[in-house]
Amino acid sequence: MTNRVDEILGWYGADNPGVLKNLRWMLETGRLGGTGKMVILPVDQGFEHGPARSFAKNPPGYDPLYHYQLAIDAGCNAYAAPLGFLEAGARIFAGRIPTILKLNNSESLLSTPDPKPAVTGSVDDALRLGCAAIGFTIYPGSAERNEMYMEFREIAEEAKAAGLAVVLWSYPRGSGLTKEGETAIDVIAYAAQIAAQLGAHVIKVKPPTERIEQDAARKVYEAEGIPISSLAERVAHVVQSTFDGRRIVIFSGGAAKGTDGVLEEVRGIAEGGGFGSIMGRNAFQRPKDEAIALLHQVMDLYRAQA
Repeated sequence: MTNRVDEILGWYGADNPGVLKNLRWMLETGRLGGTGKMVILPVDQGFEHGPARSFAKNPPGYDPLYHYQLAIDAGCNAYAAPLGFLEAGARIFAGRIPTILKLNNSESLLSTPDPKPAVTGSVDDALRLGCAAIGFTIYPGSAERNEMYMEFREIAEEAKAAGLAVVLWSYPRGSGLTKEGETAIDVIAYAAQIAAQLGAHVIKVKPPTERIEQDAARKVYEAEGIPISSLAERVAHVVQSTFDGRRIVIFSGGAAKGTDGVLEEVRGIAEGGGFGSIMGRNAFQRPKDEAIALLHQVMDLYRAQA
């Protein structure tokens, strides 16, 4: 299986040995280690949505150490969180699982049509905490997108020079899009392409719907007969849109849903060639035993397609 990891690392020929070491660390950790697939536990929801909305369903989740241990016990490839949560457990869990420091975050106390996350951590913080990677969010479709792209370029350049891998959350959102358009297939594929062009090593997008948002794109999809009727077909198109599959593309778990809904969605992502899932609320809002069981089922679906 390590041959697959070597193949993937070969796609990143511009990167230094430090970056490649950290990508390998993530790709060779956990139950999916060596397969080229990844399941990551992200816990930025406390910052993004507030503590009660995030953790009241499973109160142990108020403790940041709980999430470190959940990611380890479930056999995840990595654990991602903002500065405070990672600082709380970095010493105790040093070296036990790759961590991703989320360097920008939003909060939901103010709603704005064109959101822009605040930078809430630094590359130096990530190095101090022993992280494998930094994470960053952009909102294609927001009037603030250009500033986000420039912020990311500077942070990504610094992170790569320091040997850190770069994970980019590319979430279309803003006054340039309808609400339904945020997950339209043409928009998600475009967002994934933008993330690849910005130099991300790992790209996180939402699972795309069959909707086509842009009239100009619809003409091409129809003229070229691009298949998008199933989730697997849409995921395959998103992966194709990231340099013909030469970038790691993982998909968010989205809003909390039942086990059958989670597994049905993951099955479509896996069949479409997606590289994995980054699953937060659908994991940590369940009791720990249930969360681990679900994450193992998710990993088994990806392993079957490896």
